[in-house]
Amino acid sequence: MSVRVVFLESAQHDLKDLRRYLTVNFGRPVWQSSYTKLKQSIELIRRQPQSGHVPDELVRLNLGPYRQVISGMNRIVYEVREGVVYVHVVCDCRMDLMSLLAQRLLGNR
Repeated sequence: MSVRVVFLESAQHDLKDLRRYLTVNFGRPVWQSSYTKLKQSIELIRRQPQSGHVPDELVRLNLGPYRQVISGMNRIVYEVREGVVYVHVVCDCRMDLMSLLAQRLLGNR
């Protein structure tokens, strides 16, 4: 099964922020390596959208339709709805997902 993948505006901003952070702090080769891994993970999600698991933080909130895939030191949080994968978050695995989601709900991106 192959589905269409849509990056929501929040995920697009996440990618730009991640690129900026990695390039400034670790250099362009680190960003390129990370980006390659992210693209491979997105391709896996596109081919097998149910392959991700529900993030522990979201299990406690009973938010089953959301899944994540770990890609190197990053996580991709997405949902599958009507044959389309919507990518909501791309962030460092060490970030507190609940704080990030709360900021977004409050409009602080």
